[in-house]
Amino acid sequence: MTAPADILKIGEIEIVRLLDGTFRVDGGAMFGVVPRTLWASKAAPDRENRITLALNGYLIRTPDANILLDTGVGPDAGRRVVDFYSFDRRPGLLAALAETGLGAKDIDVVVNSHLHFDHCGGNTEKQADGLWAPAFPKARYLVRRGEWDQALHPVERDRPSYRPAALKPLADTGRLELLEGDTVVAPGVEAVLVPGHTAFHQGVKVSSGGLTFFYAGDAVPTAAHVDLDYIMSFDLYPVVTFEAKKALLARAETEGWVIGFSHDLGVPFGSLRRRGKRLEVVPPLTGHKG
Repeated sequence: MTAPADILKIGEIEIVRLLDGTFRVDGGAMFGVVPRTLWASKAAPDRENRITLALNGYLIRTPDANILLDTGVGPDAGRRVVDFYSFDRRPGLLAALAETGLGAKDIDVVVNSHLHFDHCGGNTEKQADGLWAPAFPKARYLVRRGEWDQALHPVERDRPSYRPAALKPLADTGRLELLEGDTVVAPGVEAVLVPGHTAFHQGVKVSSGGLTFFYAGDAVPTAAHVDLDYIMSFDLYPVVTFEAKKALLARAETEGWVIGFSHDLGVPFGSLRRRGKRLEVVPPLTGHKG
């Protein structure tokens, strides 16, 4: 049964955190130039300096559509990658989706914040013949055109983060839609550019009944990252991340948005409150069912 803390209600729209599983990554890489003595108080590392992170996706249930935001690492990441990051796919995206009463065929739209393998690995699945096919057969897959081009022809520094062979079937089967700018996905749901992690990284804004939820993807991957200095070393354009995150969080605080974090295991939803010069994450101020 889906935990109440994983469900948010805003107006006519229900939002559910779907946990594809967890993985472990070097804490220093996750928090960038911030000293270990500071970030370790927010995310305790193990003996190898690794911290445990979530693979969060979000189901947006509107009166018009079932929309999936990011799809985790998926079941076919490959043994070397699974071992390196200690992926634990429990419960798994499809199992978590089943808890809501839906299956893969019930998803109308998949929106990817970007196409790093831990955010789109569940987009496709490997068939018995070894070929890849869309995992959500009736869905439209929405991604920025620039991100798609980068995924198929990645720069050397970011090449390990993309899996072009697993993505190409989305275009080959006609399921792919490439976005040129901020785009209305469905009534109340909009894809919004939040660059920095990659040049064409996007978030998703969901509004209904005077309330707003914003899925920040890897612009704000955990609740700790609301601190502007906490920027991942994985970000290709960290200065751009800083400015984009600053603008996003300022608006989220002023307008009372609820934020969804792509990699926070314990905090799937959070509102922002200012304490002195810094922001802190508090339980959602409105709409939460927990």
